[in-house]
Amino acid sequence: MSSTGPGRQGPNRMLDEFARMMTDAAGAAQGVRREMETMFRAQGERLMNQMDIVQREEFEAVRDMAAKARTENETLKRRLADLEAKIANLPGAASGSETTQSQG
Repeated sequence: MSSTGPGRQGPNRMLDEFARMMTDAAGAAQGVRREMETMFRAQGERLMNQMDIVQREEFEAVRDMAAKARTENETLKRRLADLEAKIANLPGAASGSETTQSQG
């Protein structure tokens, strides 16, 4: 009997069929995994929307705006202090500040 005779075709055919079934099962499992990931992601997004949780991009944008506002605020504070110092050094500024304080 040779290895390619009728006796060897049966087990080889069964192994080929088994390998094909396993390949199909692996492909189906990957499809199920992708579907589950999509469902979990959608459910997570719905949950975050219900809880009013901001997305990272929105958070970072607001954080950057706040940092810019803080910088501008510090700049304006310095300018205000400089202007107040200049006003205080003007002739007659002392009487003007006393009048303002007594009225306020």
